[in-house]
Amino acid sequence: MEKRDCHSSTQEYPHPFVHKVKLTTAQRIRGIILGTILFPIRVALAALFFLIMWPLARLRMTGLSEEERSRPVVGWRHWLYHSIVLWLSRAAFFSLGFYWVKVKGRRADLKEAPVLVVAPHSGFLDMVVLTKTELATVVSRSENSSLPVIGALLEFNQAVLVSRKDPESRKNAVTQVTDRLTSDGYWPQMLIWPEGTTTNGSALIKFKPGAFVAGVPVQPVLLRYPNQLDTVRWTYKGTSWLEALWHTASQLYTNSTVEFLPVYNPSEEEKNDPNLYADNVQKLMAQALGVPATDYVMEGRVPVNKLGGLSLPVESPAKKTLSLLHRNGLEAHEVEAALGRMIDRCQSGAEESKAGSEELASILGLTDRQTAVTICSLYSKDDTVDLRQIYLNVAALSGFVSFESLLHTAFNLFDKEARGSLSAEELSGLMGALLGIPQRQTAELYSLASSQGELTEETLLRVLTTHPTYQRAVNECMMRPEEAGSMLTNGKAENNNGKMQNGNGSIHHNKKFE
Repeated sequence: MEKRDCHSSTQEYPHPFVHKVKLTTAQRIRGIILGTILFPIRVALAALFFLIMWPLARLRMTGLSEEERSRPVVGWRHWLYHSIVLWLSRAAFFSLGFYWVKVKGRRADLKEAPVLVVAPHSGFLDMVVLTKTELATVVSRSENSSLPVIGALLEFNQAVLVSRKDPESRKNAVTQVTDRLTSDGYWPQMLIWPEGTTTNGSALIKFKPGAFVAGVPVQPVLLRYPNQLDTVRWTYKGTSWLEALWHTASQLYTNSTVEFLPVYNPSEEEKNDPNLYADNVQKLMAQALGVPATDYVMEGRVPVNKLGGLSLPVESPAKKTLSLLHRNGLEAHEVEAALGRMIDRCQSGAEESKAGSEELASILGLTDRQTAVTICSLYSKDDTVDLRQIYLNVAALSGFVSFESLLHTAFNLFDKEARGSLSAEELSGLMGALLGIPQRQTAELYSLASSQGELTEETLLRVLTTHPTYQRAVNECMMRPEEAGSMLTNGKAENNNGKMQNGNGSIHHNKKFE
């Protein structure tokens, strides 16, 4: 079978959170024939091995008190059950077609590196790396502990469990990981995927600092799948986990390579700054993989790009909204009129800025309520949406108003008490509305834009239009007339001097700050 680099098939995607297995007609026919035979046999065998592991994993912890469970399992419970489960794990992956897991480099021992950091993270089949790391302990979502088989194996592994929705749980997990990594060999080696989510492998996304907070040496581990078809990846969008399993099981075999890089010993500066430590290890691993090290991250299950503390959505809600409105037959002047109705509603009072999907459909002039439901879901997790968010985000992208005018409107909408200044919380709300996604780290921006302890419209405009980082946020994520033009071609055209002319003949300037 011809081999090629696992990243070559992902270069067509605009960001690392989407992957789709694309097959030629011959590959599709071959996959159907082989899959019909191999898929049921392989999945049945893997399921059998995991079912055998289930009671063994439970038996390992049976009879132990809570205090004993909080310590590493040792003695006969360790060597007997650990050896059996390790063998069964290898058998399960072998049955799925992972006949050869090639190992490069030397795995460091516990004293050399208490933690192994693995990247890129591609999908659930990455667990194959555990068979080459002697089932090192992991960090997992607490929700997984309630799953059949998986929950028992996490208990067997004495994994650190964390709920991403609970800040206290995340804090406790960091403390627990730090305690284990600084236990001087008392706890076994840990294995962590610092990206925190799966990608298409075209880039390394920003590493989370959890594995680096303890300031201990880490061993970077590269996980590659050098196959003709890149089938194992399961990302935010694209191939589903079931499709990934089908395509992988339908291959005669799947190549995988685990490469242990030299142990990375942090400097004193890195020990005191986990984010710097994480960034430097990310860059080192990206260089070894031959891919970029990026500031992409998954935040609240939404892919974003971090810039100066701001979260810039990878997939713009405003772009999606304009596309939906265009597909529903709204021309440029109708979108502009709808935004006018929306801002009139917002300016009538804070409570009036909230609307449900039916009201939103009426304001936008939509006959299809489902489109309004979809737009609502882009900005809110419940049945109501803050119209200020939709107006500011869509108006910023559409180019109907200048940025100065838009910021003036935004400032007045979020200056609830008409003080002429914004609090830190109000600034977060304003920036979240402009960018189309909640902003949780605007402290740096607030500090830069505050004059004598107050953040005014004038000082905020100055920072957003002159500071290199925030100027870039304005240019890249709020003023994209070329995109708006392509989505609102009915009744709207762009002329050569960069102005947008709509169907009723009025001119709106699109200003970028150079």
